[in-house]
Amino acid sequence: MSTATLARPAVTPARRTLPPAVAFTGAALAFASLYLAAGAPTPLLVLFEREWGFAPWVLTVAFAAYAFGLLASLVVVGSLSDHVGRRPVLVAALAVELAAMLMFVFAPNIGWVIAARVVQGVATGAASSAFTAALVELAPERHKRLGGILGAVAPAGGLGLGALLTGAAVQFTHQANLIVFTSLTVIMAVGTLTAVLSAETVSRRPGALAALRPRVSVPRAARPDFLAAAPAHLASWMLAGLFMGLSPSILRDVFHHSSGLLNGVTAFIPPATAATAAYVLSRRPARRVVRTGTVAVLAGTAIVLAGIATGTLPLLWVGGLIGGAGFGATFSGALRTVGPLAEAHQRAALFAAVFLVAYLSFGVPAIVAGQLVAPLGLLTTVLLYGGAIILAALVALAAQLRLER
Repeated sequence: MSTATLARPAVTPARRTLPPAVAFTGAALAFASLYLAAGAPTPLLVLFEREWGFAPWVLTVAFAAYAFGLLASLVVVGSLSDHVGRRPVLVAALAVELAAMLMFVFAPNIGWVIAARVVQGVATGAASSAFTAALVELAPERHKRLGGILGAVAPAGGLGLGALLTGAAVQFTHQANLIVFTSLTVIMAVGTLTAVLSAETVSRRPGALAALRPRVSVPRAARPDFLAAAPAHLASWMLAGLFMGLSPSILRDVFHHSSGLLNGVTAFIPPATAATAAYVLSRRPARRVVRTGTVAVLAGTAIVLAGIATGTLPLLWVGGLIGGAGFGATFSGALRTVGPLAEAHQRAALFAAVFLVAYLSFGVPAIVAGQLVAPLGLLTTVLLYGGAIILAALVALAAQLRLER
């Protein structure tokens, strides 16, 4: 079967579907809303710690539980939509995400929050590669490039906006958890309905059960670029984990600030600049964008560490701006590099592999850092964490220069 056949919407005449432009816009918003929800708990975790009295290291477990749920889901169902279609996977994933939002609304303790984060991760992992592929396929012919851009912009932009809006709710209301997650419950319900009414974009093909075997798949043609980008993903997503997972503790213990809004703004800066950079650089050569982004992650991390070591908060923000731009550049550039190297029926499996590397880098180092805080202290742990980001960025630059040669 040809790629063109696979990419053609498989619409059953008897079923009414949304107009293509509406379906494309709805898919982009629903994808962003998944990451909006993922970023939302960051300013709340310190609030939960104060209310429920759990140990500080539990904060990183609650943060990273999402990443592990996502990874487990990603390796099991990441390529399922290549076989059963995008729409069934997206409908199911958004319904599970809706259930996670309700768990947050009624959570009585940190155990429920961690469980909700796991369920949220499972839903996001199931949806991420399917959404990334669907955005390319649903995009109108003259806007195909926009579909690829949104696949890179939506995760970063959603994470940042979720943290910012929740930080404002913490600062200015007394029921931030209820307000934030009730609103997200409604958003997920609308997203689920949009997915139900959207047209299918790929034809079903055999092998759905076999696709559930835990695995990742990178087509041979995409492997050199995928491997060269892997250390860049490690560096950039570790930097995102520093701001999304550790910044509330850094602001409280290093800078002695406990403002919910300040937590939200600090967590917002890198993902927001990442989304902006991904869009602005979308017309530049993809490999060059990855290389430039890696340099920005390295420089931004060095400035962040200088700010933390000297207790200068504006340096932390400046480093977050520069490093965040590098994060967006490396991730969007890497997606644009490998995406065209896969056939339509390989695309979800390839994007699953990319997200696997990204979220291992997002979650595992944060858990390790959380365990090191007690024996080493927060400041020493953060400086070591930042040093690891710089080392990964240097390895990434060497890999990309080798690929060019």
